Amino acid sequence: MNTFQNFATLCRQAAEREMLKKAVFTAPTDTAVVRAVGTLCRVGGEIKLQIEAFYRDGKAKHENLTCNKAGEARLADIAAGFARINLLTTVGDAELRQTKKGEWVLLGAEKLARRLAAGGKTVTVGGNDKEKRRILSGNEPFLKLLGVSDENGRVHDKKGPKFRQINRFLELIRDTLPHLPEGKIRICDLCCGKSYLSFAVYHYFANVLGYAVSMTGVDLKPDVVKTCNEVAGKLGFTGLDFLCEDVAAYESPEKPQLVISLHACDTATDLVLEKGIAWGARVILSTPCCHHELNHTLSCPALSFIAEHAMLRQKLCDAATDALRLKLLEANGYHVAALELIDPDDTPKNIMLRAIYSERINEAARARAMAEYQKARAFLLGGEG
Repeated sequence: MNTFQNFATLCRQAAEREMLKKAVFTAPTDTAVVRAVGTLCRVGGEIKLQIEAFYRDGKAKHENLTCNKAGEARLADIAAGFARINLLTTVGDAELRQTKKGEWVLLGAEKLARRLAAGGKTVTVGGNDKEKRRILSGNEPFLKLLGVSDENGRVHDKKGPKFRQINRFLELIRDTLPHLPEGKIRICDLCCGKSYLSFAVYHYFANVLGYAVSMTGVDLKPDVVKTCNEVAGKLGFTGLDFLCEDVAAYESPEKPQLVISLHACDTATDLVLEKGIAWGARVILSTPCCHHELNHTLSCPALSFIAEHAMLRQKLCDAATDALRLKLLEANGYHVAALELIDPDDTPKNIMLRAIYSERINEAARARAMAEYQKARAFLLGGEG
């Protein structure tokens, strides 16, 4: 039995005894992968080891392994793709790693095997259905204070869409964690409005992940900003503050690694993206609201067969505006994607623009993206731009 198989056996034993806290896979041989994490979940009443792999393009993939010989064999194959794996259990830890000489060693295996056999504290294993996998439960103090849920943690019926929306936003942030610093982070929420998202994101990083967080929400409405600061004070969110200021004029005292925005209206979204680019933010997540500007300025005879119908013209302008934004982000060194934020039955404003900075995008690729952006813009505006 080789070292990878020994590790897989040890991991299976910890999993089937419900004593596995997590397995952290680092130093991958596949350059497209950042890392992977293994945790326990319950599927149809059966305990499984869920392997979540994080990729450099911001995507994450899951695979559920059974706690039997077949699952053990698959885990050994996965382990062979990483140079270091830390197995953390309730009774001790073990480490699989490759030495400088290229040899594989499994440190702490014998001691951990004895402790697992002797038994010990188990972990709480949740289900894998969508409701149970949500980051927020509804019982969080900030949700109660903001009127999303009642004193018992039950989400008010009318606030259901908002609750699902901010949960989904947090899930999408979770997918970008490999591209953000660990332990300490600066975040800006621009055009923050009533700031449901600001409080949720601060809570996620500070209270769930245990980060040291410095976060500022910026908006033009003084009454809203005043209320948000009062709520932050009541919650003891000392690293979260709100400013009444024009986003275009705002300058963060330190460069944020994460810039977010939920439903900034029309060209305000463009201001958010411009700020994120100027600051060199590692991750920008923005969900646009309305798209009026292009609807007023569209001048493209080739698309007149669409534009002559008001409803179709608006849909065209919505899609074209966001596509132009993504192309401009790409021209500034970001990997980009347009993602569905939430079910359109909850809100039609359900497209998230995700941008993850990459130093691997060279100048030639940036120049090519900028040329494509300028060409597309000129096409839509009848030669302008």
